[in-house]
Amino acid sequence: MKKYEITDIAHPDNPNLHRIRAVTDLTEDVLAGMLGGYVESCDNLDQDGRA
Repeated sequence: MKKYEITDIAHPDNPNLHRIRAVTDLTEDVLAGMLGGYVESCDNLDQDGRA
C-alpha cells in the first residue's frame, strides 16, 4: 500500500527536493492529505510499516 506521494511543491532553496503528502491516515497526527518534509526521489520513502 502506498503511504506517500511526491508533490510538485519544490523546496525554495533546492528545486531538486519536493514535498511529500500522505495518501492514507498513518497515525492520529498524520492524516491523509497532510504535507510532510522534502525528499529527492521515491527512493527516499519507506512505503511499508508506520515510518
